[in-house]
Amino acid sequence: MPVPDPGEPLATPDTRSGFVALAGRPNAGKSTLTNALVGAKIAITSDKPQTTRRAIRGVLTRGDAQLVLVDLPGVQRPLDSLTGRMQRRVQSEVREADVALLVLNGEEGVGPGDRWIARQLADASAGGRLPVVIAVNKVDRIDRERTIRTLMAASELDVAEDVFPISARTGKGVDALLDHLVQLLPRGPFYFPEDERTDQPRHVLLAELIREQVLRRTFQEVPHAVEVAVEEVERPKDDLHVVVANAWVETPSQKGILIGAGGKMIRNVGTAARKELERELGTRVHLDLQVKVRRNWRSDETLLDRLEID
Repeated sequence: MPVPDPGEPLATPDTRSGFVALAGRPNAGKSTLTNALVGAKIAITSDKPQTTRRAIRGVLTRGDAQLVLVDLPGVQRPLDSLTGRMQRRVQSEVREADVALLVLNGEEGVGPGDRWIARQLADASAGGRLPVVIAVNKVDRIDRERTIRTLMAASELDVAEDVFPISARTGKGVDALLDHLVQLLPRGPFYFPEDERTDQPRHVLLAELIREQVLRRTFQEVPHAVEVAVEEVERPKDDLHVVVANAWVETPSQKGILIGAGGKMIRNVGTAARKELERELGTRVHLDLQVKVRRNWRSDETLLDRLEID
C-alpha cells in the first residue's frame, strides 16, 4: 500500500501521532523492540548483521495516540549498492521523523559506532527539531553493575536527556519507554486505521519470513548474500495458500550450501518457513522455494529495484 506522507498532520486537541525512527548499530535489538511495541511480528530477527534491509513501519495505536515505528537498517559504512541504499534510507527516515530512538546493545556497552550514530542524531536534532531518546536494550542479560555503567555511558553521549533501561525480549521497561515516546509526539490525527499493524506489502512480509529461516541456519557469507523474493501468492482453496518464492544468492557455492547435501538444508528452511507463513496467513501453505544464482546482486541496481530495497 502507498506510504502516507509523513508531513505535519493537522493539529487536533484530542490525539497524538507521529513517526519514531529506531536507529542503532546492527544487532542492537531494534526489530525485537518494534515487534514488542506493535504486539505482532512485522520485522524478522536474527543475530546476523544486515538482518533488516528495508525501513519497516510498524503501527501502534493506543487510545488517543498512534506511533508509526520505523525499524531502520543497522547503521554501517556502505560497502556496495545494497548497503548504500540502506544507509540513505536511514538518513532519509531520520530527517522525516518526529522522534528518534537510539537503541543500544547493553551486552556490548557503548562503542565507537554508537558514538558516531549519536553525533548524526545530534546534528539532526540541532535547535530542538528532533527529540532523541535512548533505550539501553538487553538489560535482562547483564547484571546491575554493568547496567548502571552502560546507562552512564549512554548519558555521556550527550544526545538525549532521557535514557531507559529495557529488555525488548522480556518487556521489562518497555511500557515506561512507550509512555515517554507518546508524550513527545505532536498532536494530530492518525495516519493509519486503528487495526493496521504495518504498511509492508504482503509479499514483502512473506519473503522476509522465509529469509529469516535462512538466516537462522546459515553462516559466514551466506546470510549476507541471500535475498528472498515472493513471486506468486495464490489461494486455490479457502484453507490453502500456494506461495512461490526464489532465494537469490551470488555464487554456485552459496547455492550448494543453501540447498545442502541431498537437499536437506533447503527442506529444513522450507519446513520452518512454511510454519511461519501459515501463522501469518491463517491457512495451510504449500511453499515452492527455489534457489537461484545472480552474481553480485548486491550491486545490481535493477534487481535491488525489483526487490523493493530503496
